[in-house]
Amino acid sequence: MDLHPQLRELLTELEAAGYPDQTTVSPGEARQITDDRAARHYGPQEPVDHILERPIPGPDGHIQVRIYWPKGVARGARPLPIMVYYHGGGWVLGSLKSHDRGVRALTNAARCVSVSVGYRLAPENPFPAAVEDCAAALRWVAENAAEIDGDPSRIAVAGDSAGGNLAAVTALRARDEGGPKLSFQLLIYPVVDSDLRRPSYIEHADAPMLQGRRMAFFWDSYVPDAAQRTDWRAAPFRAPDLSGLPPTMIVASGIDPLVDEGKAYAERLEQAGVPVDYRLFPRMTHAFFQAPGRLDDSRAASDAAGAALRKAFGNT
Repeated sequence: MDLHPQLRELLTELEAAGYPDQTTVSPGEARQITDDRAARHYGPQEPVDHILERPIPGPDGHIQVRIYWPKGVARGARPLPIMVYYHGGGWVLGSLKSHDRGVRALTNAARCVSVSVGYRLAPENPFPAAVEDCAAALRWVAENAAEIDGDPSRIAVAGDSAGGNLAAVTALRARDEGGPKLSFQLLIYPVVDSDLRRPSYIEHADAPMLQGRRMAFFWDSYVPDAAQRTDWRAAPFRAPDLSGLPPTMIVASGIDPLVDEGKAYAERLEQAGVPVDYRLFPRMTHAFFQAPGRLDDSRAASDAAGAALRKAFGNT
């Protein structure tokens, strides 16, 4: 396996820490492991100007969000473009804490205000709970942009892994349900299909960070009714029409069971006339994007995504 030396060092450190297999412990314990790994091993937290955590209305109670203002831009300075971010974790793991480093770096690189969304997790809240929360969060952002110093005419969605799935689904819903109109979508090694037979699932069945065989656990937790897994709200690759979506960047890691479906989604978007920037980091594994203070490729991916967001926002 041709791992980048920086990544190999991180993986060695994680192995030495002795974390248990997260599929063998309770969901609460598994989520704590994800938070602890990020805090202890993913490098420093990049400073931003200000962070505010608060609840917003959701379809079934409140949704917790964490709002970031970029370094050097104080609150109330001017209307900023907005990125709505959905964290990864197989719809089961992940949190505002575990993905803090990646969102901080993107906030500064894109010079935007970012809203990271703590949507409901499976198995306690199976599909489509997360989908509904993510759509509600986007609507709240569009309707309350001024409250967070944001510009409602310049909104992007972003997410990694399962969060990339939710960002893609939310973009499709915004297109079909009357808005808000999106400037961009950033999909970081996204889950876009429920087909676990693609070659990269077999090749990377035992890959570090995300094993292909482990995806069955996540799908079983998130969409326990297998018949629903062809619903495009679960698997956006199954959407019959991808036209009319905003310009897109897809960030992919080469040592990742999801690499084939991300590439296939990029090709379908291009065929539908959507501008696509596909960036492959061949020596990286899944989850690399969350360590920009430790991995050079993570920093490069974040900087490239930030530049693409600034261009889409007209914020160059």
